[in-house]
Amino acid sequence: MAKKESSLKNMLIALFVITAISGGLLGLVYGMTKDAIAEVDLKKNQAAIEAVLQTGTPIDRLEEATIDELPCNLAYDAQGNLLGAAVKTYSNAGFNGRIELMVGILTDGTINAVSVLSQSETPGLGANMVNPKFKDQFNGKNPNNGYKLTVKKDGGDVDAITAATITSRAFSGAVQLACDAFEAHKAEFMKGGNAQ
Repeated sequence: MAKKESSLKNMLIALFVITAISGGLLGLVYGMTKDAIAEVDLKKNQAAIEAVLQTGTPIDRLEEATIDELPCNLAYDAQGNLLGAAVKTYSNAGFNGRIELMVGILTDGTINAVSVLSQSETPGLGANMVNPKFKDQFNGKNPNNGYKLTVKKDGGDVDAITAATITSRAFSGAVQLACDAFEAHKAEFMKGGNAQ
């Protein structure tokens, strides 16, 4: 049996064939799973919205909106009164990159609850942002009444995660972004709900 000589041309052809097959398979798998992934993301967002908007008052309807490029869901009661908003916010300043949160904000600016949507922080350190001990410290706090959404090390009121100050700053910054956006547009939302 004759042995094929290795040449640059043969190696490039083999590499091209392998790459084409791999790319085709990846595209096929993506096409088969993209709807399922989108559905999981939608359910995750919906669960986070429900978690951060639990106020004790029944929500009659949710309206989708965008405030300062942040997606949000506005909650109204049966009389059209604004109850609050679930604002999807983020920070790209986490230790390992982007952090995405859902922040529930009541009409007076009080933070109702915070839910972590995605993060890739260091396990055992920054990833502890999902623990109630850290994320629940924001519940019931109102930046309009003097609560400073910065870590204590920087002169604020937030207890940082031990050995994860960068993550704590990013988390606090994302919450502040949501609060500021909601406060800037709250008057429009209140009019919109009462007009219906």
